[in-house]
Order: sequence, then structure tokens, then C-alpha cells
Amino acid sequence: MTAIVEKPAAAPAIVKRTVSVKIRRFNPEVDAEPHWQTFQVEALPTDRVLNLLLNIKGYQDGSLTFRRSCAHGVCGSDAMRINGVNRLACKVLVKDMPDEIMIEAIKGLPLEKDLVVDMEPFFEAYRAVKPFLITYGNQPSREHIQSQAERDRFDDTTKCILCAACTSSCPVYWTDNKYVGPAAIVNAHRFIFDSRDEGTEERLEILNDREGVWRCRTTFNCTEACPRGIEITKAIAEVKRALLYRRV
Repeated sequence: MTAIVEKPAAAPAIVKRTVSVKIRRFNPEVDAEPHWQTFQVEALPTDRVLNLLLNIKGYQDGSLTFRRSCAHGVCGSDAMRINGVNRLACKVLVKDMPDEIMIEAIKGLPLEKDLVVDMEPFFEAYRAVKPFLITYGNQPSREHIQSQAERDRFDDTTKCILCAACTSSCPVYWTDNKYVGPAAIVNAHRFIFDSRDEGTEERLEILNDREGVWRCRTTFNCTEACPRGIEITKAIAEVKRALLYRRV
């Protein structure tokens, strides 16, 4: 008998579709105000929004300006507002988006050009909370051992990649850029609850300022915007509690 070998079914063809990409443009050398410009881009379902921007810059308008680096959701440099929500362009799949995608720079920070903002106010607030390990006394003679429970206490807030998606999604920050912002509080939390750190009181005093942690209105925008899934609103509440009871 002759064996019958069935041919494997052909893989379904991946179909491109045309996406309308509407970008809020701004060139300080020629524009008095930002304006919207629309581009038509053919895209695969597996493309990311970052791929669309690279396509536009490479083939349609080389003057388009935006930040990007690793393209894998680690560096945080390509944070922008995509259909009204702060996202990382490298993590948003075209298949999950409608046929029209609106892209603009994150809010609350000075706009420099197109999708690029001045990040210095953001990093100034970050530096202000002393985001580094503080210890006093003599240099330790042995390794400082932490239990798993001690490490777990602040594990969530170690995930921050400083993309500013949380801070620039905060309604308080939009109207008061003196507010230290969610990202700075998250990075303070990471050390406040670290059993090896001895700078807790210093950081709590910094965050007890009128532009500190009490400006948070618990809208959860920051938690929803975080591309790393950090429970930011929870972390802010824990810092508030530490301030009230002066213990961690």
C-alpha cells in the first residue's frame, strides 16, 4: 500500500492594512503653536507604533522628531500620548489599535519639538528625593544580608524605568509642575522601605513639603499609565502612611 502523506495546512497570510497616523507637530523655529499632521502608513498587525513613526521618518518626513533607544520597553525613552493615553510606542501593537492613531508628546513638561519634551524638570524632582542608598557610620566589614521578605517589601518600585509616563499623566502635575510627581515618590519609596538604608527621615521630610506626597489626589492615572505595571498609587499611599506614623 502506498502511504498517504497529508500536506500541512498553509499558514494564513499576514495582511497589511493602512493606518492613519495623526501626529501633533511642533517646530519652534517656524511654528507659533503645535498643529496636527496626518500620514498614511501600511502596517503589519505585529508592528508597533514605534515602527509606524520610524516608517514616517524614514520614508515620508525626515524632520519628524521623537526619542527612542532600545525599542524593547526597557529604556523608557519613547513615552508619548497614544490615543489620549500615556504609553511606550515600542510596546503598543498595531493590531490592538483602531485605523486612526493619534500621537502627541506627553503633557506637563516643556515641549521642545514634535514628540520631544524637556525632561530636566522631571529629573530634577527625581534627584531631589535622593534616589540612592544612604548609610552612616563606619564602612561595613561584611555583606549586609536581606531576607526575602525585606527585599519583597520594596521590590515593586525597583521596576521604574524613569519614562515619565506616570508623572505626565497626573492632573495635578499638569497644573502644578512644582509637584514632585509620582515617579519621584516611587523612587523614594524604593529606598524608604529598604532595610539597608538609613536616609528614611531625610526623604520623608522632603516629601512632607507642600509640593510633596500630599498633593496626590489618588486618581490612579499614574498606575494605569505605568508600562511596568508598578502599583504606583499603592506606593504613594504607603509613603503617606509612613509620614503619618513615622515608621516603615
